[in-house]
Amino acid sequence: MSKNVLLVGNGAREHVMGETIKRSPQNPKLCVFAAIHNPGLMKLADAYRVAPLSDFEALKAFVEEEGIELAAIGPENPLGEGIADFLLSLGVKVAAPIKSLARLETAKSFTRDLLAKYDIPGNPLFRVFSDSEGMLEFMRDDLNGEFVVKAEGLHGGKGVKVMGDHFNSIEEGLAFAEECIQEEGKVVVEEKLYGQEFSLMSFVDGKTVVDMPAAQDHKRAFENDEGPNTGGMGTYSDANHSLPFLTEEDLKKAHEITVQVMQALEKDHDALYKGVMYGGFIATAKGVSLIEYNARFGDPEAMNVLPLLKTDFVSVLEAICDGTLDQLPVEFADQATVCKYVVPQGYPDNPVRNEKVSVGEIPAGVKVYYASVDKRDDGIYLSGSRAIAMVGIADTIAEAEKLAQKAVESVSGPVFYRKDIGTDELIGRRVQHMRSVRG
Repeated sequence: MSKNVLLVGNGAREHVMGETIKRSPQNPKLCVFAAIHNPGLMKLADAYRVAPLSDFEALKAFVEEEGIELAAIGPENPLGEGIADFLLSLGVKVAAPIKSLARLETAKSFTRDLLAKYDIPGNPLFRVFSDSEGMLEFMRDDLNGEFVVKAEGLHGGKGVKVMGDHFNSIEEGLAFAEECIQEEGKVVVEEKLYGQEFSLMSFVDGKTVVDMPAAQDHKRAFENDEGPNTGGMGTYSDANHSLPFLTEEDLKKAHEITVQVMQALEKDHDALYKGVMYGGFIATAKGVSLIEYNARFGDPEAMNVLPLLKTDFVSVLEAICDGTLDQLPVEFADQATVCKYVVPQGYPDNPVRNEKVSVGEIPAGVKVYYASVDKRDDGIYLSGSRAIAMVGIADTIAEAEKLAQKAVESVSGPVFYRKDIGTDELIGRRVQHMRSVRG
């Protein structure tokens, strides 16, 4: 009998999750609970309900009407609001962490304190402040003016500010940190790390960690990593599941940190972390450090890895819930991917909204995932955030990049994208930079 699977969310990440669920040989019924009409998800779904993602009463009605047995959650906000706990109380299996463990993402100080308590490697020098006493001295003397300020809660990737990038002086950093304390009662100040960032997402059932291919995200809005931070303008991954600037040892270290964090969560909370643990890591001269964890698939990173998943995704979700990941061989195809996001003009600070866009001819070897767009009777309209993700899949990064670039060029309307993601030139600079960092 086919399974009834719930998918919560309505972005490009959920589009690729839905597609991967529908690829299952178990022929599942896909039931989507979304806040907007995502045209890609609507095509895939067997049942589609539109309501605010925080409306748990509407969710309960949908779960009961559709006989939901298994759930996957896309975005972080519902996790922070306890959606996994709520669904579990309805008797649904949930491949996502409960609220207390989702704090790995929803509370910046939680993760830093956890690593410190259990002496897990990867923590930079940091302090959590609930008032400004001693903050100036920590920034100036302990960190030599090289610091990062992290707002405590969820800010859509925009609550992290870095000296030299966002602040020109310690005073500016102090002022932002004080704002964060006023808003949320605490703030994390930590050392600025130098190296190359990478994303390593893992399937986790509380006992076993299974890594997905590594990817590299590009947060800055404009080419050459300039402009404001965004939710991510694009990503690439390599056919060998590593990245051109990483060593085998880097990936091993990142994996070990995730394993130890999973174990520490169980010790600390007497509960198993189930779902995706997405580590944002950085390779530095001293080894691998942890920038942050997310408690769900990355967006865009999900679009790099899920199209390559050869194992039945529904079986993976079930193994996460049942604690049997160690018995399931999880395989990914040996291909490279490049994802480029088409975004509204003015994104992220002042994006155009309610403008129509159209997608032209898409080359073979490209996947199209719809994000923050609204499907209306006469076409597709921009909602103000990242709009459409184009993913090139090929044997090499260079070939995948050409495909993705051709696809983004097919979109017409008031939009832009980064041409440089996945190019030989940009990746060459990253490799060169990492060589100089490692000395």
